Amino acid sequence: MSDPAPTATANEVPFKIAILDDALALLHQKLAATRFPDELDDAGWEYGAPLSDVHRLGMYWKDGFDWRAQEARLNAELPMFTRDLDVEGHGTLNVHYVHKRSDVETAIPLLFVHGCEFAVLLTERVNDEGAGPGSFLEARKILPLLTASSPDHPSFHVVALSLPGYAFSQAPRKKGFALTQYSEVANKLMLSLGYNEYVNQGGDWGTLITLYTAHRYGLKHVKASHVNYPVSKPPKLTTAPLQYLKHRLSWYTPVEKAGLERSRQFVEKGRAYYLEHSTQPQTLGYSLADSPVGLLAWIYEKLVNWTDAYPWDDDEVLTWVSIYWFSRDGPAASIRIYYELVKSGEAITVPRPKVPLGISRFPKELTVPPKAWSRGMGNIVFDAEHSSGGHFAATEKPEELVGDLRKMFGKGGPAFGVVPGKSGYIPT
Repeated sequence: MSDPAPTATANEVPFKIAILDDALALLHQKLAATRFPDELDDAGWEYGAPLSDVHRLGMYWKDGFDWRAQEARLNAELPMFTRDLDVEGHGTLNVHYVHKRSDVETAIPLLFVHGCEFAVLLTERVNDEGAGPGSFLEARKILPLLTASSPDHPSFHVVALSLPGYAFSQAPRKKGFALTQYSEVANKLMLSLGYNEYVNQGGDWGTLITLYTAHRYGLKHVKASHVNYPVSKPPKLTTAPLQYLKHRLSWYTPVEKAGLERSRQFVEKGRAYYLEHSTQPQTLGYSLADSPVGLLAWIYEKLVNWTDAYPWDDDEVLTWVSIYWFSRDGPAASIRIYYELVKSGEAITVPRPKVPLGISRFPKELTVPPKAWSRGMGNIVFDAEHSSGGHFAATEKPEELVGDLRKMFGKGGPAFGVVPGKSGYIPT
């Protein structure tokens, strides 16, 4: 007999996005008053987001973009809730999340953790991190695929958390809210929903939070993890002498060399935002909170540069940006994670959970290390490489990402049956 469906506790509140008319009017006023910068002739993308793109998007945001239509679609597609969770040393936070159950009662509970965005830079000296436009919207395309029932693949009960400070989750008000606290929120959310045993998935900062949650609550609560951002460092002479020699002599395949070159380019040209986020987030926060076009340009640059030629639709871009603009505590709250995690030191030593771990690799990720570098991530039981796709895998390649989860947790997969009594298959 399968376990009964979890019963929502008293403090769960159904949530619908309902931005006030005054907030929409203020946005349009600010857009109308935008002062755009000049631009060099034929600048293209070399100097950042092109003026022609940002001007087009900004004016469409003001005059053509229908937020109310997008708001209605999100409310119709995504069953959303809020819930109060106590966080040790930080009081009570009201957390927003998406929770969609499969029709299959034995579906596997899965926690999806969005990015913010995180990147381990492949240098000899340091792990750096960086972030951009992640939110619960990343679960939008994979949600119906994961919850679909079929005799041919497993199904999942999906919870997509809005990290504190993002979208409609309350932001922390005290210093020191780092990985320990994010993982506490993630685990407490799943337990509050009745999922005492579950698996988790994440990319970017979501990768680190997923791994850290599995490290802290693995075996007892977290039964397996899957990430689409391999966290890797170059090999060291003292721990992996053969790999170190191969690295120093550049004995890599053409594909591995291409990945290392993309990693090098990101270190050289793509991480300036991280340095600002992780050192002086409040200073940048004034611009992001006051200028909608400034926020648009900041996010749009990452959406384009970090994907594999993904055909962003203007409505899709502006929906992502609007979620930041209308977020509960404003866009400045979302960038403090960099400062806190760097200051805490928790982002330097990536945890190595004992639970089964799966990895999905996409060639246009921000950093693309050789597969051998990831061996230290943990108990890797599944490792898939894809021929296309970039940083936002759940948006760019939803079928591929979900396909990997189905293979990892399906019959014959290396993590089949890790959650007792939850195969994900329709009972026969």
